[in-house]
Amino acid sequence: MIHAYTGSAVRAAEEPLLAAGQGPALMRRAAHGLAVEVGRLLRSAGRRVYGSRVAVLAGAGNNGGDALYAAAELAGRGARVAAVLTSARTHPEALAAFLAAGGRIFALDGALGDSGPPPTAGGGTAGFLAEAAAADVLLDGILGTGGRGGVREPAASLLRSLAALPGPLVVAVDLPSGVDADTGAAAGPVLAAELTVTFGAAKAGLLLSPGESHAGRVVEVDIGIAQRLGAPLLRRLETADLAALLPVPTRTSHKYSRGVLGIIAGSARYPGAAALCAGAAVSTGVGMVRYLGPAEVAARVQQAHPEVVAAQGSVAESHVQAWLAGPGIDGDRRQEDHARAALAGPLPVVVDAGALPLVGTGHPASTILTPHAGELAVLLSRLDAPASRAEVEAAPHSCATRAAALTGATVLLKGATTVVAGPDGTVFSQADGTGWLATAGSGDVLAGMLGALLAALADTPGPFTALGIPAAARWAGIAALAASLHGRAAVAAGGPLQASALAAAIPAAWRAAGG
Repeated sequence: MIHAYTGSAVRAAEEPLLAAGQGPALMRRAAHGLAVEVGRLLRSAGRRVYGSRVAVLAGAGNNGGDALYAAAELAGRGARVAAVLTSARTHPEALAAFLAAGGRIFALDGALGDSGPPPTAGGGTAGFLAEAAAADVLLDGILGTGGRGGVREPAASLLRSLAALPGPLVVAVDLPSGVDADTGAAAGPVLAAELTVTFGAAKAGLLLSPGESHAGRVVEVDIGIAQRLGAPLLRRLETADLAALLPVPTRTSHKYSRGVLGIIAGSARYPGAAALCAGAAVSTGVGMVRYLGPAEVAARVQQAHPEVVAAQGSVAESHVQAWLAGPGIDGDRRQEDHARAALAGPLPVVVDAGALPLVGTGHPASTILTPHAGELAVLLSRLDAPASRAEVEAAPHSCATRAAALTGATVLLKGATTVVAGPDGTVFSQADGTGWLATAGSGDVLAGMLGALLAALADTPGPFTALGIPAAARWAGIAALAASLHGRAAVAAGGPLQASALAAAIPAAWRAAGG
């Protein structure tokens, strides 16, 4: 499992070591890890460090220092290195090591004034752009975890010019300059990285939108602060975690012990939603699916999935272990009444689509809401915490956690990076899917998968506590598990992708995850 922290938490963990005079050792450790990862990246691209060309964007302070020290190490292995200094306050010892290794520096036009070191290469900004265009790797070390407000001029214009270059592989030093370490918010121009080498611990902003879209592959370098880090801001499930959490029947299992899911979905207007939910639930290994809804929709569901048991009774009369309510019920008053009853009942419930307008305050954490950004904006505004869709997309972590706090429910905010927030502050971030998931019906499939896992795992906190997830926070863990499996099913299905094909790919994704 990946644990991600705020920039301030990482700096606080470093502080005792810095106070003990270990700052230079920490920087050397970080820079060595960065140089090693650059070497690996070059080899994966069919190149060698010896004879390669490395260009460096060196900002003020430790971030620029990390980049310059790493470049000096690469120069010692035969790379040609050049750097542009974006501030007159360049880390002096790192700059000295860089120059001693044969590195050349360029003066960014308008950045150094008369106080910076004299350039060892001519041409200013234009000269560095020519160097970068010929480079194999470009290290982005302008801003680190303390950076706020984005990259400023004249470095901002340089980033825009570099973004147009087709050549170098971009490696972000700790995080892409302009990405907020805590929230993932991106200010001003951001140079999209092929690889981000982050130090000490993953920064939360690298696992949240929109920062994640700029970070590329993220690699952590251990600098010896892990034991000082405390609780993470967010978590991310990996393959080994799925293998530990996905429910696997034993010899003595039966359909009732494996979970019974009740589904309130579909209407005369949207019958397909019910079929997609039911198909996804069946494919996710739940012991039984009971469908509650109009007879004509039930007939369609059973034609597609004869395993499903249809009923015409009430929520109270239905013997299930969890409910899924909402997909496709829009405009059907009886279905909305069923959803309202499920929400008011004692069982865990997934609330999606047409049932989201029924959500208020005072729900238990076992109620899991599954809005997209537009639906969450409507929900927040209805609860007197106004937000636009654009604001939710720009700050998914804060909006999801606010909604969880207001409603008491667990919130799964769908997106390219899905954020799951529990009312106790537990947060997960998952990004296991592909762009092919942006298709009608994929949300219905996710709802069915989540409902199935909720019915199967609601009464089994043990696998979650074994991974360090408190029993009271397992609802967020179940939601993150569903989001991860959903994304992996999309990868297994390939593209172009239809929602029904996505449901059919769930068993393959399950097996690949080791469940």
